[in-house]
Amino acid sequence: MPQSDVTGMIDSALRMTGVTGMFSILLTVVCIWLSWRGLQALRLESFLKDPKSGQAKLLLILVSIALGYLIARFVLDYMTWSGQIRLLF
Repeated sequence: MPQSDVTGMIDSALRMTGVTGMFSILLTVVCIWLSWRGLQALRLESFLKDPKSGQAKLLLILVSIALGYLIARFVLDYMTWSGQIRLLF
């Protein structure tokens, strides 16, 4: 195998890794935003002492990040697993 073919394969693999990383970041940000929007629809007044406080807003942000990350991770894992299933056949 000539040196230029190996270099081309490495460049292609690195580019694909970059695309995958960018897709993962964008999907995670979108899922965090969606979870933020979804959590705003909940009535948190009954669960929190002062729902207008900074602590309540911080809690909402942290829960949104955690939930959005979990959803994005599930979607990314599901895509990986479905791509691996084809290797069975």
